[in-house]
Amino acid sequence: MREKLFTTRNVVLMGMLGALAGVLMMFEVPLVFLAPSFYGLDFSEVPVLVGSFALGPVAGIVIEAVKILVKLVIKPTSTGFVGEFANFTIGCALVIPAGLIYHFNRTKKGAGIGMTVGTMMAMAGVVLNAVVMLPFYSHFMPLDTIISMGAQINPAVSNVWTFALLCVGPFNVVKGIVVSLITALVYKRVSVVIHSTASQARRGVRA
Repeated sequence: MREKLFTTRNVVLMGMLGALAGVLMMFEVPLVFLAPSFYGLDFSEVPVLVGSFALGPVAGIVIEAVKILVKLVIKPTSTGFVGEFANFTIGCALVIPAGLIYHFNRTKKGAGIGMTVGTMMAMAGVVLNAVVMLPFYSHFMPLDTIISMGAQINPAVSNVWTFALLCVGPFNVVKGIVVSLITALVYKRVSVVIHSTASQARRGVRA
């Protein structure tokens, strides 16, 4: 019989992973050779990916939501929630396909395929940034300024779409690759702890 997702143990686990992700979201590394400094690389998707692999893609969504809430408690938004919404959306685009593929193919190959597909799906951020994020963010920083910052990195940037394609796209790919590599390195060790805890909980219920 398939284990229910929202057991007490799993809810606690999702909360812990989400809290860890929220803290990690506070520490960003600007990749100024790819995108302006307000696009920062963080490692908050690592705990989310771990949770998505261990508990499934729905858990990944829950952990993403907890992550954003924890981050907002620690540090209120400075972008009218644009940055948080973008992080949540792109994060889900990464962890949902990865978790779903791994759910049906629980092997190293399945995990690798899942993270590769997730990284490619994160490219949806190109369209999302061009259509929604950048126009909305222009209320906080003039759009011409944003585009000119992108042009300083890549002279081919001349409008919203080229900015999204040539700055945001590569940034999301690099982030997806880095997060996937770290997850691949730590998941086995973390999953042993997660699943051993689950076994102990089941034995406790039977006892």
